[in-house]
Amino acid sequence: MACGIVVVDKPAGWTSQDVAAKLRGVFHERRIGHGGTLDPMATGVLPIFVGRATRAVEYFASEKKEYLAGLRLGVVTNTQDITGEVLETRPVSLEPGALEAVLQRFVGKQQQTPPMFSAVKINGRKLYQLARAGQEVERKPRSIYIHSITLEPDAGEDPVLRVRCSKGTYIRTLCHDIGQALGCGGCMSSLRRTAAGRFTLEDSVPLERLTAASCPEDFLLPLDTLFLSLPALSLNARQEPKCRNGTPVPCYGRPPGRYRVYGRDGTFLMVGRLEKQTLRTEKSFFEV
Repeated sequence: MACGIVVVDKPAGWTSQDVAAKLRGVFHERRIGHGGTLDPMATGVLPIFVGRATRAVEYFASEKKEYLAGLRLGVVTNTQDITGEVLETRPVSLEPGALEAVLQRFVGKQQQTPPMFSAVKINGRKLYQLARAGQEVERKPRSIYIHSITLEPDAGEDPVLRVRCSKGTYIRTLCHDIGQALGCGGCMSSLRRTAAGRFTLEDSVPLERLTAASCPEDFLLPLDTLFLSLPALSLNARQEPKCRNGTPVPCYGRPPGRYRVYGRDGTFLMVGRLEKQTLRTEKSFFEV
């Protein structure tokens, strides 16, 4: 059965769930999950977890992301991007360096209010469902972290921002808020995710290439790729059966901490935590 991670270069017009649904048929595998939602208009890095690799999605959720976002100044929309209804237009007249100066205000820990057109749930209903019904409700700001924002050179008609940020950051809202801070308003005109955790565009496969492949499993990265930052630990003939049974494993001569753990034949078994010379399962990934 297929198991691993495939990094898809998501095309515009597809939701993350659309991609996951398509790949269920491609891999003939019901267990498919994605590593972070992208708006339909967005393109770029979308890690897809296949088979028992879906057990690792929770580890990926907190990873940092990087985006290239087009900023359309002077236009405010109800969705905070160019696909929405235009609410107002304003003249744009900025002093040299004004945009760069404002961008620095958004670096670091921020409180960001989720947009109405989002999948955030309030009282069991998604905000976009309320927004489409003409309702607007109060939303609590959420803590996010912007690691950096830089202005790309020679971007063309719209300035392009390179944003490195924490999970849960709405780039649409960031563009809207930057426009408000500049006094002319703004919205997002394009979005491309260039990195998610350790995965970049160089690791990604266009969706059409993946769906046309005679052997799509060739594009799967091993599950332990996600945990390469952890030291490796291989079990011996006594230790491996205990690990597979979920019982603590005596383990000497190693410093305490988290490990990616392998069987005698090199099979990736689990992420384990070593404390007081005892290795315990944090999350297992082997077939039972």
